[in-house]
Amino acid sequence: MKSKTAALILSILVGTLGVDRFYLGYTGLGILKLITAGGLGVWWIIDIILIATGKVTDKNGNALEG
Repeated sequence: MKSKTAALILSILVGTLGVDRFYLGYTGLGILKLITAGGLGVWWIIDIILIATGKVTDKNGNALEG
């Protein structure tokens, strides 16, 4: 299980580089986020909100722990 806290911290600190998506197992989205610098910041903010509210799962569909 992936940690919600770890995903949120990664998203806040290095989310524009796609590290949060790599952590959750979404390699393709991580690369896309890296190339677009977090969707010019918009995707980065949306991911922070989605992770904080628990709307994101890992690649296998499991809810984030904690």
